[in-house]
Amino acid sequence: MLSERAKKIKPSPTLSIDAKAKAMKAQGIDVVNFGVGEPDFDTPEHIKEAAIKALRDGFTKYTPVGGIDELKEAIIAKFKKDNDLEYEKDEIIVSCGAKHSLYNIAQALYGSGDEVLIPSPYWVSYPDQVLLNDAVPVFVKTYVKDNFIVSPDALESRITKKTKALILNSPSNPTGLTYDKRSLEAIAEIALRHDIYVISDEIYEKLVYDGFEHISIASLNKEIKKKTIVVNGLSKSHAMTGWRIGYTAGPKDIIKAMTNIQSQSTSNPTSIAQKAAVAALTGPQDFTSMMRTEFDKRRRFLVERLNAVRGVSCIMPTGAFYAFPDISKLYGKKAGSRAINSSLDFALYLLEDAKVALVHGDAFGDDNYIRISYATSMENISKGLERIKEAISGLK
Repeated sequence: MLSERAKKIKPSPTLSIDAKAKAMKAQGIDVVNFGVGEPDFDTPEHIKEAAIKALRDGFTKYTPVGGIDELKEAIIAKFKKDNDLEYEKDEIIVSCGAKHSLYNIAQALYGSGDEVLIPSPYWVSYPDQVLLNDAVPVFVKTYVKDNFIVSPDALESRITKKTKALILNSPSNPTGLTYDKRSLEAIAEIALRHDIYVISDEIYEKLVYDGFEHISIASLNKEIKKKTIVVNGLSKSHAMTGWRIGYTAGPKDIIKAMTNIQSQSTSNPTSIAQKAAVAALTGPQDFTSMMRTEFDKRRRFLVERLNAVRGVSCIMPTGAFYAFPDISKLYGKKAGSRAINSSLDFALYLLEDAKVALVHGDAFGDDNYIRISYATSMENISKGLERIKEAISGLK
């Protein structure tokens, strides 16, 4: 008999869509996959070489649970250089990806009945991680007219005596939008006044466009730093999704609790991946710049053409590698006997009829949208857009 906890959650829709698309490809079907949030670039050679050297040097045993000192020092230097944030080693923990970091935070921080504020649209795992730890996700609606930035009034209206934390994601998955300094200052003021934690997911920090400067909310002042838990990692910035290295910076007591929890779940992150992570953080960063430039070209190409399609409108994202077009004007239309009345209907129509994989917006908390990842080649983007355009033209 399954636990009540297990019954509360569902598989990740993004990974489910990706698995279905890959299964179709394995059958020889030509599928354009816009579903997964994974850079299509290979991990840089100097990072792979560091892992190979670690293997050859026999660095294949257990390490300290929270990560090796060399990696913690590299992370501390990164925070100082990139975010003007100063941390000690006992304020840092390395985990098996940023998702694992977030789950460790949930285990350490949330209790039964605690409420956790989640701006909507949201990354699919946030609410399920809250539920898995017996807390209550409280969604705060955001709107395209506000660039999907949560308004102070909306945030304030959802705070109760049970509110424990706010999960903030900038740049955002799925919208690709970013929080500027003024917005962060307003959020910080509310968090401090109500004494709630801010969990700041900054995994897409390096992928910002149009001259936007990423600012960590923790860097605004000493008071908000004490209430902020910063999550980051190497999956997106260095094309290291499979290496599973994420890290957290925050108050010592929370980091200690996370380390104790990790010691009973995964023990340490993979030894050789930690050595590769050191090379990623301390080595040349030109790869990340190159990748960002390429994503920028794809972003403009994709969004301009999406906005030229009948019934589709899409705000220009300022970060990450996602577009989040509104397709609600297509609802009520049909392709033969197939009716399109939701984002899932549309996503299934595209996958099954047009051979294009993407994620329905309902998975992110807004059924009027779909998420398209442009972490794929320009050739695939062009081909996929033509298929989407043709599929939509077939709706009556």
